[in-house]
Amino acid sequence: MTSVVVLAVGGVGAWIYQDLNDNISAADVDDKLGGDRPENLSPGSQNILVVGSDSRDGANAKYGKDLTTMQSDTLMVLHVPADRKWAAVVSFPRDSYVEIPACDMGDGRTSTPHKGKINEAFAIGGASGEVAGAAACSIKTVEAHTGLRIDHFMSVDFSGFKGMVDALGGIEVCPEQAITSDKARLDLDAGCQTVDGETALGYVRVRYGVGDGSDIGRIGRQQEFMNALVKKAKSKLTSPNALYGFLRSATESLTTDPDLAGIQPIYALANELKGIPTDRLSFLTVPNYPREADVPTDKANVVWQYPQAADLFTSLAKDEETTKTQLQTAVKDLVYASAVRVRVLNGTGIGGRAAAVAEKLRAAGFTVTGTGNAPEPASETTVGYPAGLERQAAVLSSRLPVPGVPSAASAEADADVVTLVVGPDLDVDELG
Repeated sequence: MTSVVVLAVGGVGAWIYQDLNDNISAADVDDKLGGDRPENLSPGSQNILVVGSDSRDGANAKYGKDLTTMQSDTLMVLHVPADRKWAAVVSFPRDSYVEIPACDMGDGRTSTPHKGKINEAFAIGGASGEVAGAAACSIKTVEAHTGLRIDHFMSVDFSGFKGMVDALGGIEVCPEQAITSDKARLDLDAGCQTVDGETALGYVRVRYGVGDGSDIGRIGRQQEFMNALVKKAKSKLTSPNALYGFLRSATESLTTDPDLAGIQPIYALANELKGIPTDRLSFLTVPNYPREADVPTDKANVVWQYPQAADLFTSLAKDEETTKTQLQTAVKDLVYASAVRVRVLNGTGIGGRAAAVAEKLRAAGFTVTGTGNAPEPASETTVGYPAGLERQAAVLSSRLPVPGVPSAASAEADADVVTLVVGPDLDVDELG
């Protein structure tokens, strides 16, 4: 959308340019991220975190005042490769159950690391109402679980989204079934129809009562809607009135890091993206499955599918293109964590290390069959497996904060058990 719309700014008057430029808010997150961050493995590429803010302030108050903190309704990363020949938008299910690191809450407090839904990070960092803190905590969480270096962020709120849709004269959607939701303020007939900004907002936000009621289904609608929005913008934004209305709504609702806070830097980025063919812009979702498969009592969250999620992040970090078709093919090879039987052996010589690792693995859904001491000290962590358990070993290895070097399983290992030998390189606190 940025590449389609912002490029047209050069054709508007100088006073409009300044008006739009002043609309964009800046929030500096650098002093809130700390020094322990991933490296950019592909110089010239960029990862931009995009957050759909679920704020209920001002014009958004009618969507409910039950929220006492800032919320992120949508979370995704736009990966722009160094050669600018393709791009990928990766959506993160808001119900993703992850470790949220310690974050500056903006009021003198620092949060305690804990497990929760990934969108909680925005609320924790934004406890004082500042976008900078909210964005910083989201960035720390995404970086910790993907290994991707986040270079920029953008936050867009409800009211801006509606204005952009209305400036385009509405967007066509084609729901397969009628949708009625008081919570999303939506009453929509089945079939193709053009919807205004208010209805469009409900359509991309609605979750319960549609399909399987999951956040994954909502992400699919959001991605389809973004595709339709891009196509409509290409054909519609030839009118000066439509262009100005669209840009005004977009910029008034936009908060970015200081390096992107202005029409000129956004224009520069868009100018680099304009040559990317639409068939090489991929909308992807982090591979996942219901956490209930690993923890039967948890019916509210999803966990990422490994090693497929790790492979996706590694590809992007190395600037290797991943298409939706490639990802769909990869995720068919699903192994639940609960289906991986693990024996944990302590190769560090430090008492209690196997038990501590086993506890973490059980919390992550793995089936731990036992613990013990390795027959000899280990210089590094290894994952041993008998023939036929390559997939299970890959699932375990990809969840470790160290590579987990594959090795032959010891002779006494059971045929259906993966053996984890804990070496001195494995930090138990980073395992989760």
